[in-house]
Order: sequence, then C-alpha cells, then structure tokens
Amino acid sequence: MNLASIDIVQHFFALIWPMIRISAMFIAAPIYSLKAFNLRLRILLALVLAVMIYPMYRWPQIDPLSAEGLFEVFNQIAIGAVMGMTLQVVVAAVVVAGQSMSNSMGMSMASMIDPAIGNVPVISEFLQVLSTLIFVSLGGHGLLMGLVIDSFQTLPIGQVFAGQAAWGLFVQWSSMVFLGALLMALPIMVTLLFVNMGLGVLTRATPSLQIFSVALPASIIAGFLVLWLSLGHVGARIQWLWVQSFEQVRHLFNLA
Repeated sequence: MNLASIDIVQHFFALIWPMIRISAMFIAAPIYSLKAFNLRLRILLALVLAVMIYPMYRWPQIDPLSAEGLFEVFNQIAIGAVMGMTLQVVVAAVVVAGQSMSNSMGMSMASMIDPAIGNVPVISEFLQVLSTLIFVSLGGHGLLMGLVIDSFQTLPIGQVFAGQAAWGLFVQWSSMVFLGALLMALPIMVTLLFVNMGLGVLTRATPSLQIFSVALPASIIAGFLVLWLSLGHVGARIQWLWVQSFEQVRHLFNLA
C-alpha cells in the first residue's frame, strides 16, 4: 500500500492530539510524575498508548500550527493536567496528614528531602510509600490508563473543557486535601491532646518536675504507639481516597 506524503502528515497531525493529552496526564499524575519515571519512559509510554488508541476513534483534522490548533493544544494539556491533579489531591492529603502527625508528636524537625515534593517530615515520607503501595495494589496505574482512554469518548478532541460544573467539581474535590488529612491524623492528634493535658496536670501537681525532659519522649512514644495501632485505619482511609479520586475523574469528564 502506497501512502502519499499528505496522508502521512494528516495521520501524524491526528496522532498528536491523543499524545498531548496522555503526556500531560503523565506529567501531573502520581507515580508517572516521579523523577524515577524518567522523560524517555514517559514519551515512549505516551507514544505507545497513542498508537493503541488511534484506531479506536475518529480524529478531527485540525492543523496544530493554526490558531484553532494552538487553542486545542492548550485544551488537551488542561484535560490531561486536571486528570492528574485530581489524583494528586490524595498525595497532598497524605503529606498534610504526615505533617500534622509530626507536629503533634514533636518530630517536625525530623525531615527528609523528597525529590517530588521537597522537605517533608519522615512520617509523611512513610505515609507516601504506603500510599504508593496501595495505589499499585489497587491497580491504579492500569485504571488511570483506562480512564484516559475512555476520556476520548466522553470528551472527544475538539470539545472545550471549560464547563462550570466540571471546574466547580474539581475545586470542591481539592478540599479533600484537608478533610482527608484530618481523617488520617485524627487518632494521633486526639490521643496526643489528652497526653499533653495529662502532662499539664502533672506539671501543676509537681512543679519540680522537668516537663521538657518528660513531655517530648512521652509524646513521641505515644505517637508511634497510636500510629502503629491505627495503621490499618490509615491504610483503609488512603485506599478510600484513591477510590474516590478515580470516581471523581470519571464524574468530572462526564460533566464536561
């Protein structure tokens, strides 16, 4: 079969649109946005997915060098970025929960350098590892690819992603950063509140007691004990957040 150069150019222009959306999603989504998942792997995976998706749909002939094509490029970038940022809300909630736990335990100075986020407490790093393992065990990497493939049917190329309901839902979902963090950190925060109240009463009863030499070890020991006892609750809450995030992505593109 002989292909004219104009046909090759048209197929290439049509292949660009799914690849832009998929690439933007990989840049913003959890796991795929990590530095360990380098740029070559992202490009290769985006190209493979775009080639696999290409025969499944009919693609409009839009010149990417025109004004309409430039607008569509930014539209596809916005769609992929919103899809990835919706899932990143869970990662942010896990980090905020770890920071709240560390502050309550008096371990806010014990921090690590995370290449993806920056300087975070060690408990946040531990919860991030737990969150990543739960994400992979749920098959989140495969579910995310399935969502981006389905998005070309619910939100085809050429349809503008600017619905008020969709953006409102995305902003509303972003509040889960604080609500999810509170649900995960609440057992430790409440327990340490009662521990500090008890230490305050003990200080009033025995003024000669060196409270600073007792309070910090007691808070750390109590905090780690409660974290160990509530680890199942924290893991279940992280799993619930991941499931809710995938449902939000699907609902988001149905509204758009």
